[in-house]
Amino acid sequence: MILINIDKAKAIGHDIRRKAREKEFAPYDTAIAKQIPGQMEGAEAARQVIRDKYAVVQAEIDAAATPEEIKAALGIG
Repeated sequence: MILINIDKAKAIGHDIRRKAREKEFAPYDTAIAKQIPGQMEGAEAARQVIRDKYAVVQAEIDAAATPEEIKAALGIG
């Protein structure tokens, strides 16, 4: 019988979530960093949508009781 440490599984899930969020932020980071006029507002709005999306994923991972629920929160498996 295999026992899974759910706390470690959640930590791994959060790492996966952070990396996915970082990839989605990447196209907007340039506009923010360069402070490109006319693009900053749109970029920040898009980043907020991404933040909101991953806040839900974070809450789902935190509430998960099984590895399957963590995978479901991440949209994998």
